[in-house]
Amino acid sequence: MCNPDAPPSTVPANAPAAALEAEADDHRDTDSALGDGESIASSTTSIGSSILKHREENGRTYHAYKDGKYFFPNDENENDRLDLQHHIYSLTYDGKLFSAPIPKDKQIHHVLDVGTGTGIWAIDYGDEHPEAKVLGIDLSAIQPTFLPPNVTFEIDDADEPWTYSQKFDFIHARMMTGSIASWPKFFEQCFESSNPGGWLELSDVTFPLGCDDGTMGPQSSLRKWSTVIFDASLKMDRPLNSATTYKKLMEEAGYVDVVEKIDRWPTNKWPKDPKYKELGLWTNENLVGGLSGLSMALLTRIQNWSAEAVELFLVDVRKDINNTKIHAYLPIYTIYGRKPE
Repeated sequence: MCNPDAPPSTVPANAPAAALEAEADDHRDTDSALGDGESIASSTTSIGSSILKHREENGRTYHAYKDGKYFFPNDENENDRLDLQHHIYSLTYDGKLFSAPIPKDKQIHHVLDVGTGTGIWAIDYGDEHPEAKVLGIDLSAIQPTFLPPNVTFEIDDADEPWTYSQKFDFIHARMMTGSIASWPKFFEQCFESSNPGGWLELSDVTFPLGCDDGTMGPQSSLRKWSTVIFDASLKMDRPLNSATTYKKLMEEAGYVDVVEKIDRWPTNKWPKDPKYKELGLWTNENLVGGLSGLSMALLTRIQNWSAEAVELFLVDVRKDINNTKIHAYLPIYTIYGRKPE
């Protein structure tokens, strides 16, 4: 079990050395006027009805195909959160869809987006690269049916053997931590399914949350939430710090020119730097609105909490997320590499 009274979480060992500077005025209102976005979720008519069904639990819906493998919802609220998360990534990457330095003259014919979610990354990539065929896979059929002609979606489990009819020039995955049973096998399958010279890029959050200055103290509800969520991931043998191993595993699988970058998504607008302040604004919206969905299944199924106890606990967690005196952030790892020619 976790120990909420343990010393506060600090920066991961290989996090960036430079700490973010907090703005002097620590009494700002972090509420934003952001409205709920329209959901783009829809079913795919060519998929069997048993796959399209959803599991209902504690007022949320979850995937039915391979029921229980993924612990986060697939309903409209979660889909809106995923699309907002895509926007946060766009800010992080300065408007780009990926971080890997793929040469502009590199011929990208086939692209695989693993854990495509709402499909927004695959659709955006397909729009920007009409010459490429983009395949997005996920356990949930929540992608739209109105698509660019070069984009398709399939319901598939990335843990199963990959039997694609073609190899890929670019494989992309985001926020898959906790979703893969064996990361060494995943990277091996990526390598075997890539053409020579093909690129792989992954990006993931890591738990526990980071804090450089001790403001997320031992009694912080946010720190306790971070710890109990991470503890649940350890109990299910799918630790939410898996991204710290990706660089090593990619190199072991055979990738070269592997690079690891670590960004930070502040929990609110506490940073002084304008870019990080904006990242904090959107991350706050993403966390506060999605906190129940991110917590409910892990805390009820793994930690044996009641749904009522979860919601009561999250009241104080949200207060901490909004508190600009707590200088916490989500560590975001991005790792990319290339298969030798």
